[in-house]
Amino acid sequence: MSNRLARFGNDLHSGRRSYPFVQKRGPWLAVSLALVVISVLIPVIKGGFNLGIDFTGGSEFTVSDVSTTDVSLGERAVAETPGAHEAAVTNVAPGTVRVQTQQLDDDQTLTLKNKLQDAYGVGEDQVTSNFVGPTWGQGVTRQALWGLVIFVVLALALMALYFRTWKMSVAAIAAMLFTIVITAGVYSLVGFEITPSAVIGFLTVLSYSLYDSVVVFDKVRENTAGLVGGSAPEERRKRTFGEQVNLAVNQTLVRSINTSVVGILPVGSILFIGAYLLGAGTLKDLSLSLFVGIIVGTLATLFVAAPLYSWLRDREAGVREQTRRVLEHRTGEVPPVSADPVEV
Repeated sequence: MSNRLARFGNDLHSGRRSYPFVQKRGPWLAVSLALVVISVLIPVIKGGFNLGIDFTGGSEFTVSDVSTTDVSLGERAVAETPGAHEAAVTNVAPGTVRVQTQQLDDDQTLTLKNKLQDAYGVGEDQVTSNFVGPTWGQGVTRQALWGLVIFVVLALALMALYFRTWKMSVAAIAAMLFTIVITAGVYSLVGFEITPSAVIGFLTVLSYSLYDSVVVFDKVRENTAGLVGGSAPEERRKRTFGEQVNLAVNQTLVRSINTSVVGILPVGSILFIGAYLLGAGTLKDLSLSLFVGIIVGTLATLFVAAPLYSWLRDREAGVREQTRRVLEHRTGEVPPVSADPVEV
């Protein structure tokens, strides 16, 4: 098995085996754009996201030292409280249950607190309550949005300086935005609750997406260095600019897959073992965003970042001329200068 994987990686690196990430860039980018549009429409159709209490405000109850963490007991207690609804009952830790509702007045708070005591068979000291006001929720929302904007601006500037070309920076940022939009769309579709922990996960995913793009673009820069100016080695000049970009993606494909798998395994353990089996519900918000985002981030590098960068560079006269020379030498005929790169 290991020999087969090694041979697979060697074939990709040498170009004997190739997947057309760049050659099929039209369909890939069209599908990606369609997914973005669908992901934007999902929360519009569903009426928004399932925002946590930190964003919307409301009342929160924590029941500790319970003998059972059955969430249905908390849901029933809320249903039996006049004026209380929209309960979100979560097992946040072994022996601890969290109940979140809309804002309750003093009488409703006292009534629900007593019902939770009876439902879980605990004393008065084991049920605590607090209130998150709408002003706090608005502040958290504003800070989360500012954090996202600042991250994107800094990433755009730093990548432009690192790669010395704005086109690589734009392609990487496009893949990053694709990752966050698709991840947000999945959250809205499934109804996952968005909490500050989930937002932290989103920002972490953006860093991962950029890292994966940087790894691939480093190889792209190596393969295309001197290609347009004619100073590249003869072996590299046999391929068009687009083919060299595609080769770079294939050469780093195994690394991208390995990196994503290594990232997914511990996150999956936290999500499925820690959150669901052990009942550490506070880990679910963070691990869900990481789990979905790592998968989407890897796909974004392959099907958005690299194809988009190739398309941006293909508009340049120098790249068109280099493509024309290669295809002319390969076929003996002069093709149109707008011809797309052919598959290796």
